[in-house]
Amino acid sequence: MARQDVKDEVIHLRSAGVDLGKRFLLACTRTPSPKRPGSWSLETERFGTTQAEIRRLLAWLVEARVEVVVMEATSDYWRSVYYMLQPHLNLMLVNPAHLKGIRGRKTDPSDAAFLARAGASGMAMGSFVPDREIRELRDLTRSRTEIVRAAGREAQRLEKELEDTGMKLTSVLSNVVGATGRAILEALIAGERDPERLADLACGKARNKIPALIEALDGEFTPHHAFMVRHYLDEIDHLNSAITIFDMRIASLLAEHQQDLDNLDTIPGIGRLAAEIIIAETGGDMGQFASAQHLASWIGVCPGQNESAGVSRSGRTRPGNSNLKRLLGIAAMAAIRNKDSYLAAFFRRISARRGGKRALVAVMHKLAIAIWHVLHDHTPYRDLGADYFAKRDPERAMRRMTKEANSLGLTIRFEPIAAA
Repeated sequence: MARQDVKDEVIHLRSAGVDLGKRFLLACTRTPSPKRPGSWSLETERFGTTQAEIRRLLAWLVEARVEVVVMEATSDYWRSVYYMLQPHLNLMLVNPAHLKGIRGRKTDPSDAAFLARAGASGMAMGSFVPDREIRELRDLTRSRTEIVRAAGREAQRLEKELEDTGMKLTSVLSNVVGATGRAILEALIAGERDPERLADLACGKARNKIPALIEALDGEFTPHHAFMVRHYLDEIDHLNSAITIFDMRIASLLAEHQQDLDNLDTIPGIGRLAAEIIIAETGGDMGQFASAQHLASWIGVCPGQNESAGVSRSGRTRPGNSNLKRLLGIAAMAAIRNKDSYLAAFFRRISARRGGKRALVAVMHKLAIAIWHVLHDHTPYRDLGADYFAKRDPERAMRRMTKEANSLGLTIRFEPIAAA
């Protein structure tokens, strides 16, 4: 057994911590004490959150000659402070969940002092804050996502209103606001009630469903229903117009990332919109992430760790970037539909022993790794094929097939195919 005396490791001699609020903030500097060697002096000052007060904070920190400033990402209050201090100081924005003081001894001055000490000892880990261009792109893509959701909610309200009429139009048409559904709804609003005439408005492949439409359009469509349906259609049109404007704005900002967008589009389950969101959330520069595993951990698609006393228990995935995590979940469900792809074979392989939910998270992890390599190497995605695992370990594949045959009371023999 070895014994040694260890003192508090100090990486930065002069550090500062900033505890944020909506109306004011508390800043604490931690500097070497001029009176007692080996001890530290803490100086706490209160500032407002206006631009003039933030400039006063900047001058105060510069005068203290701090080497690092640690600030918690409290709500959205950190934005104006961070943007003004970051060009002039070594600023670290940290997740509040990563730094927690002692329970029951929490005050604003103690929080600021704790952040200063964490920065001096190197315990704080800064969050990824992209440049202004990427931040603006993030605002656009996230707002567009909310508008798309709002349009979907209006379509659901429209379907609910149609159910009140007794018409089962949504049971026949998959998209009630499509070309056929829109024509029928406009005719209903205009006063047409004959099911045969309404069904004859079907266009394209929907004309094959005219008999079903005639039966589904038998209901009571009142003036109140016409007013509500008109309102929902106008709301959907307004939101679709806003989505078009956002698409144009996002496309103009991503003109320099066209090659990366095309490469991301080659990944199974990733389309043009998903590629735009990936560029907006990650910045498109994989230099921020040391490896593909770092990106997967940042997104939150890595298995959690829960080990105590040498016993490893099941761990949950960390929250990570919720926007990309949701996107990868949708992409994974789309990717496994192609049965002849590597991701589909990987999903079947994992789900057989771990279940579908864990297998889906594993596919999301694979997609995150593929995204890192595509953006890091600037190369398209290359699918390994559904037979990758069989070719990697042929003996294991033969043992599995033999076991399945034996369970059916059969036996099989493997012979190589003669070359033509």
